[in-house]
Amino acid sequence: MLVACAFIAAGLPVYVAPQIEIENLSPYRRADAIFVLGGAIYERYPYALELALEGFAPEVVVSNPNGAKDVWLTDLCDHPRYEFPVTCFEPDPPTTRGEAMELRRLAEQRGWNSVIVVTFVPHVSRARFILDRCFDGELIMAASPADIALSYWAWAYAYQTAGYMRAFSHTGC
Repeated sequence: MLVACAFIAAGLPVYVAPQIEIENLSPYRRADAIFVLGGAIYERYPYALELALEGFAPEVVVSNPNGAKDVWLTDLCDHPRYEFPVTCFEPDPPTTRGEAMELRRLAEQRGWNSVIVVTFVPHVSRARFILDRCFDGELIMAASPADIALSYWAWAYAYQTAGYMRAFSHTGC
């Protein structure tokens, strides 16, 4: 029981209350792009589009690890409806590491020096750790609003911890 309590307590600043910069941003401070990491918590996508509509960045790039199987994201990218470009990509591998490699490629290609990265709260710290290995610019982490059930928090702790272990086993980007 003591070990479980220590694990939960150690995870609070990493999974429950990670460092998130977007809350402190002025609408006059812009980034080069908004980069949305893929995942099942769909609140991240409208949140990223809202940030772009508010002028935080001139373009949105969306990771779609499920490809054509994700009909909603495929439709978002195939049918432009915004004044800014929305680009989708399938990360290879379909993980945060694959997303980090694509961020590096796009940043080099498009000259990005800063990106707003949108994901959800339990993933923020691990995403920063992985993306920072591939992107030399400024990462501005943003967590989409989401109501997360207690049962999901338990799963997120385990999943993100396993993800950290995988990330530690890889060196470089």
